[in-house]
Amino acid sequence: MASDIQTAVAKLIAYCEAANWAGHDPYDALNSRIVAAFPLLNSSLPRLALTQALKRSPVSLRRPLLVPKTQNPKAIGLFLTSFINLSRAGFTQHRTFIRLMIDRLAALRSPGLSYYCWGYSFPWQTRTVIVPAGQPNLICTAFAASALLDAYEDGHGSECLTMAVSAAEYILDALYWTSDEAVAGFSYPISSVQSRIHNANFIAAALLSRVHHHTGQARFLGPTLAAARYSAAQQRFDGSWEYGESPSQAWIDNFHTGYNLCALRTLSLYAQTAEFDSCVRRGYSFYRAHFVREDGAPRYYHDRTYPIDIHCVAQTIITLLAFEDLDSTAVPLAHAVWHWAMTHLWDDHGYFYYRVLRFCTVRISYMRWSQAWMLLAMSQLLLCHGTPLRQRSPVALMEATTC
Repeated sequence: MASDIQTAVAKLIAYCEAANWAGHDPYDALNSRIVAAFPLLNSSLPRLALTQALKRSPVSLRRPLLVPKTQNPKAIGLFLTSFINLSRAGFTQHRTFIRLMIDRLAALRSPGLSYYCWGYSFPWQTRTVIVPAGQPNLICTAFAASALLDAYEDGHGSECLTMAVSAAEYILDALYWTSDEAVAGFSYPISSVQSRIHNANFIAAALLSRVHHHTGQARFLGPTLAAARYSAAQQRFDGSWEYGESPSQAWIDNFHTGYNLCALRTLSLYAQTAEFDSCVRRGYSFYRAHFVREDGAPRYYHDRTYPIDIHCVAQTIITLLAFEDLDSTAVPLAHAVWHWAMTHLWDDHGYFYYRVLRFCTVRISYMRWSQAWMLLAMSQLLLCHGTPLRQRSPVALMEATTC
């Protein structure tokens, strides 16, 4: 199977390189030049409707709507970590892409700020606010900075650490908040929204714990533990987490749960704490029982199968591999998930489809959501084949985001 994964990786890299690492995204509808040309479309309800229409359409409408393909900083971060994994697994022919991705992250930073930070390559409308293209947010910034730390740990220069530390300072200075109710968290999607979103808290905490490990700066550790403790305390009795604390965020899904678990493992590793071990074990038991069918098909939500989404495929592989030390079935099941994806979501032109619905397959190619995530998942499968667990980079425990 390793040779089959290598073949798929080579074809996927060729596809992404030919596209200059740029593509469409499930949430990029507001990049449409038609929306920009007609002010009546540029208000919250039309923006939400158009975004959902393009996200849910079984065929791509982006060409007639003049939506350009873009390089997304989060995708570039995922690509960077993937190439580091491949290099560490012995596939050195891809090593030249590491420097390319580091340089792209430096070039794609959000303008006008003293920090290194990143935002999505498209504007997006939440229920309450519009987030402009390029406006920095926690998820993009954390993923980019985590990839830069991977590069630093792999010996690619102190500038990678400098950029990652700057990003951590942005998250701490601009996004961290506390309240009189003993709540601590990190704002997402914008700094003015004191959201209580658990994957955002855990992902930020994982990054800050890594920066604390490399710099020894105590200022990063207190907020790390405060936010992680708050979100860990919100874990439900069955081991699950709802996405967030507001009534509109009361869903439980595959990849955000995977983010929580992998980020907590990273935090525990770098902060050298066993405080969250029982939380992680209960969460993984829930994940394993509710999000992976025995035939390898990953479920999007904990209580229903469809849609079967390529992002969930990737995150399921990543999460299972992160827990191979606790679950003897994790690696074989991760391979079963990959095999299911190759059977149902792979196009022999070298890319992965978006998702399988109950009655059809959505064959759209998305660069960040699909290709970058699957390259990361497959790189970790190859790293798993070639490197003993104790010798792997801590990135193998780290998930590296929703809109």
